[in-house]
Amino acid sequence: HQLNKKQVMFALGVLAFLVFSKYIYTSSLTNYYTFYLMHRFSLSATEAQLYLFLFLGSMAVGTFIGGPIGDRVGRKWVIWVSILGASPFTLMLPYAGLTGTIVLAVIIGLVISSAFSAILVYATDLMPDKVGLIAGIFFGLMFGLGGLGSAFFGWLADKTSIEFIFQVSAFLPLLGIIAGFLPNTQSTKNCS
Repeated sequence: HQLNKKQVMFALGVLAFLVFSKYIYTSSLTNYYTFYLMHRFSLSATEAQLYLFLFLGSMAVGTFIGGPIGDRVGRKWVIWVSILGASPFTLMLPYAGLTGTIVLAVIIGLVISSAFSAILVYATDLMPDKVGLIAGIFFGLMFGLGGLGSAFFGWLADKTSIEFIFQVSAFLPLLGIIAGFLPNTQSTKNCS
């Protein structure tokens, strides 16, 4: 890439903010989805765990397919579509019935998780001589922010309700709009 140090730092800041919105949301869904299904739809713990498994499986698939798609169409676009593109589904989820909730959660898992490999490779492209640093920062940031978000939403759930958590956290993927500020680091010949 032809970016100067200031542009690289700005792009890393944007990526960190995107990781914040993505992992706080997925953390809240992962940690509270079972309780949400049990409370809202009177499911048993076993049934709710099965639906959590479907959500987590969709996240695994989304993570797997995000990389090749990023290679083909560009990592910036995968990041943008993955995080911002999940927002219509996250905004509908708190108001859907049981079947809709399950389908939306699977779609959200597929879409939002496809950004992970694109974010990591994009950050590595920004600092190719610091691969270990970038991996450490983004894996550490991912787990750290997810843990902080989970603790915050647990506190908020105690003060309000599980349903309120899902209504509030649904807006986090809208922060994906800032992916538009990421500079293009791939040439068009690399994306075809």
